[in-house]
Amino acid sequence: QSLRFYLQAFLILGMKYLSLLFITIITAAACSTSNQPVPAENATDAGREFVRAVLDGNFDRASFYLLQDSTNQLLFNQQKENYKKMKDVERRDYKDASIRPVGIVPQNDSITIFRYYHSANAKDTTPLRIVRKDGQWLVDLKSVIKM
Repeated sequence: QSLRFYLQAFLILGMKYLSLLFITIITAAACSTSNQPVPAENATDAGREFVRAVLDGNFDRASFYLLQDSTNQLLFNQQKENYKKMKDVERRDYKDASIRPVGIVPQNDSITIFRYYHSANAKDTTPLRIVRKDGQWLVDLKSVIKM
């Protein structure tokens, strides 16, 4: 009788701990994937994700949304250097900034102009060219030079 009691108690406690372990594993897996960048579904998402990552100083994430070529990489590296030279208070303002789209103008089915400002610098309404290359929406920084 007592052996049966202990066996039932062990099974009940074991199930509780197994459930807790399962929930912990699921939660950890969900948290680890949520910070991974996902391909943008459209030009607006690509522009917003890129700008948010730059404002946050998360240049690895921003690079995911960048059209990869030598000119863009040069401009992107300059942007990183400028961010590093900012004072802590400026970087904090950038991280706290909200992004406000001013205009989203499709040029054709694979190019969209994404004009925005952010609350840390409302006077900066830089347009970004977002291009679709190989089915992925990416930011082309060369457009900043041309516009």
